[in-house]
Amino acid sequence: MMNNRQAYFNYHIEDKYVAGIVLLGTEVKSIREGKLSFNDSFCLFDNGELWVRALYIASYSHGTANNHIEVHDRKLLLNKRELKKLQLKLKDKGYTIIPLKVFFSEKGHVKVEIGLARGKKLHDKRDTIKNRDLDKEMKRFLG
Repeated sequence: MMNNRQAYFNYHIEDKYVAGIVLLGTEVKSIREGKLSFNDSFCLFDNGELWVRALYIASYSHGTANNHIEVHDRKLLLNKRELKKLQLKLKDKGYTIIPLKVFFSEKGHVKVEIGLARGKKLHDKRDTIKNRDLDKEMKRFLG
């Protein structure tokens, strides 16, 4: 399971969805090895379909000439009702969709948890840092 820790620091997450993702075989093997990065990745709509852009999945170490391209758009799989709801929310100013977590389901399928997010201001980020430091102090004091 891979988490996008920067997402929770830079954004207020208002709603979460779990989506399937269309991958090639070597991409799945590379994710199993933990070779995935969320740096600057985000989701966008194109012709009514949701795509994740700039999600980096490293080349599979034992791949052949059929190895995948590391950074390309990958289609996310949601039902129509969820897609329409997300499209309506994106029309509001300040909202974006970002990937939060990549994990394997019980059946072994790769799933992506995406979040409807609104960007934080600088003072909100400072509050996040302050609260995190206070939690660490409390754990150190109590534990």
